[in-house]
This record gives sequence, C-alpha cells and structure tokens, in this order.
Amino acid sequence: MRVFLQTSRLLLREFTLADVGNLTELDSDPEVMRLLTKGRPTARRVIENETLPGILRCYQDFAGRGWWAAVERLTGEFVGWFGLMPLDGGDSGDAVLGYRLRRTAWGKGYATEGSRALIRKAFTELGVRRVSAQTMAVNLASRRVMEKAGLTYARTFHLSWDDPIDGTEFGEVEYELLKADWESWNPRPGHSS
Repeated sequence: MRVFLQTSRLLLREFTLADVGNLTELDSDPEVMRLLTKGRPTARRVIENETLPGILRCYQDFAGRGWWAAVERLTGEFVGWFGLMPLDGGDSGDAVLGYRLRRTAWGKGYATEGSRALIRKAFTELGVRRVSAQTMAVNLASRRVMEKAGLTYARTFHLSWDDPIDGTEFGEVEYELLKADWESWNPRPGHSS
C-alpha cells in the first residue's frame, strides 16, 4: 500500500484490489449516489471489472494523478476517496479535483481537509497550474466544500442527459483555483507575498 499524502486526520493511499468491498459499499448508499445515479447502486461486478481496474491503471498512466482511498488515520476506517485527474486525460497543467465520502464521514470537514491537501500537493509537487472541480448547481454541500478549499465559481453550463436527475435543469457549475492565486494566499516560508 503506497501512501500518497497525509493530513492531520486522513491518510490518502493508493487503491488495491482489496478495496472492491469499500467501493461497493460506498456506491451502494442511495444518499451518496443521489445526485450521481438517482440513488441507484453501482454493481459489484462493475466495480471489480471496470471501476477499480481503471483506477489502478491511472497510477501508471498519470504520475501523481488518480484516485486515492481516504482512510481515517486514527481508526483505519475507509471513509471514501479523493481524485485529482488531468483535464481531458492530457497533461496540460490543469487538474480536476473530485471526492466521494461515506455518509458517516459527512459534516466532519474531511472533504475540505482532503481537498486542500490535494490542491497543495498539486501546486507544490505536481506542476499543476489550475485546479477545477464540477458539480450539479443544486449540490450546495459540494459547492461549499469547493469554496472552503479555495476554489471560486467560474461558470454554469448545461449538459444533455438521457435520464436526467432532479435539479439537472439548473445546470452544472465549475469552480477553479489558479496556482498564482493559491501562492498569494500561501506564501512559501522565507518569501513575502
């Protein structure tokens, strides 16, 4: 198990084949999946044959990018995942932030804590110049996390769906943070801003 980063309360590590159960449980909670699949669970066979192999491939295809299992440092309990992926699968210096947490982890500040740590690593170690994140406009909880992590509203856009989720009519929103802005808020030791 390779640890990608640690925060005061979380450890973000690479996924392994042993995480099939963790991902299946996460994606089986109707509340967790409400704004993703109308609450329908992801089948275990899909996680075994598509989701997890795709996650594992990313570690080889995109150095420093991918999805990481989030575990409470104190208890070792799986609480969800965080992701940092190149925009459109390329290496443009842009990265897309994502997260999905178990309901038992909601409201504890984990999403903000993990997001801030990933943003810091992206800007200080991975050569990223811009971090963005997207969610449904009606997903106020996720939008608050993005704002607390330092991202600001960039745009609203509309996608076409065959089976739209309630709230789709209000569109999707994108938030972003540029490295220069992040550096002005987080000067390096010994440097003035």
